[in-house]
Amino acid sequence: MSLFPKKQYAGRILKIASPAIAGMSSQMVVSIIDTAMVGRLGDSSVALAAMGLGVLATWTLTSFFSSLGNGTHILVARRYGQGKFAEAGIVLNNSLLLSFIVGSIFGILGYLYAFEAIDVFSSDNRVSVLAGEYIRYRSIGIPFFLMAVSYRGFFYGIGHTKMFMFSAIVTYLLNIVFNYLLIFGKLGFPQMGIAGAGLASTVGMIGGFLYFVGVTFSPQYRRKYRYYDLPAIAKKYIDPIVRISLPVSFQNVLILVGFLVFVAITGVIGTIEQAATQVVITSLYVSFMPCFGFGIATQTLVGNALGNNNPGEAQQYGIETAKLGTLFTLSIGVLFVAFPDLVLQIITNNDDVINVGRPLLRIAGIAQIAYGSGIIIANALQAAGDTLFVMYLEIVTHWIIFLPVSYVLGVTMGNGIIGSWMALPIYITLYTAFAWVKFMSGSWKTLKV
Repeated sequence: MSLFPKKQYAGRILKIASPAIAGMSSQMVVSIIDTAMVGRLGDSSVALAAMGLGVLATWTLTSFFSSLGNGTHILVARRYGQGKFAEAGIVLNNSLLLSFIVGSIFGILGYLYAFEAIDVFSSDNRVSVLAGEYIRYRSIGIPFFLMAVSYRGFFYGIGHTKMFMFSAIVTYLLNIVFNYLLIFGKLGFPQMGIAGAGLASTVGMIGGFLYFVGVTFSPQYRRKYRYYDLPAIAKKYIDPIVRISLPVSFQNVLILVGFLVFVAITGVIGTIEQAATQVVITSLYVSFMPCFGFGIATQTLVGNALGNNNPGEAQQYGIETAKLGTLFTLSIGVLFVAFPDLVLQIITNNDDVINVGRPLLRIAGIAQIAYGSGIIIANALQAAGDTLFVMYLEIVTHWIIFLPVSYVLGVTMGNGIIGSWMALPIYITLYTAFAWVKFMSGSWKTLKV
């Protein structure tokens, strides 16, 4: 098997993946800009630590329910491959209803109980207060975010990832502009600090949702998929969305709560170490977001191929996409290992944070090389409907291996922040290896969704 992707597959993969990668990369750029702006506030180590907790906490909440987009994506991709276009539109209708109900409930809860929820993850009261303010304002946008995720899953499934790219550009441009206005209090806006970053994210979410609404009224889509003409809401459509999405939901929460626990472990070592951990995690978006874009292409192409009764082609798309993803993560690894200061200085100008973060970024740079193909193959398994296996894989490698090893190496054995971060390559290597073993077994090819 060649280590380089085959041309006949690479072209179609990149056609679908490139807009998704652009959209994911814009999210990565905004995350870096968010952190960089907050990193210029007074007492930046406290602000950065609070930003890290706030972002991970809101991602944990939204990722649990944004998996409705994954269920929508998987079902729409399969129906598209089967040529059942009206059914794909009905899947969207039911997904939107679920997203509105769930988003409204948890948006209210997040706004009301932000401080109580985040306080358990920080030993520094200053960090807890700032993180709670960020979460409150960001929670307002959760209903709009989840409905946008439903639209996103639909367009992923039919292979029109450009719609997500354009929506992401609208979302993140608004986010950046309002970050500047609200964090620093420019042009007559109030100076809100880290809370302004949370409110700016909400403004961006609303903008992205409105873009999708406008696009779906285009005759090009309405006539073919008839989603607003056939507003069928029924258990037979909702059940498969929930059944496929729930394991992905738990997996997402396991990852994000796991990283919250990891950040909390580094906080036991020290506040500077916790801030450096947040900066390095932000830097990893350079790698992870484009890999998620490749994963989106994998879910679409594998789902379409399975819907068209071609499991051999589905497997080949998984393999070829993993090759492309690994070439990308290899290049990022070289950047992180050879030029860590160049990356870290984009995010913060705090010399203490940079000095602590330098070796951590090198460890992460080596580890993430394997993670790209792991993410992509896990997405291929999810596209086939094998979401339970991927969830169990996350439980074992993240919670049974990564977090205990991180605590033992960093805190119990007294190896400090480097010891804690050495658990990352162990976790990634095992996750990727087990995902590949399952994928190459072919047991996923006969699953029905």
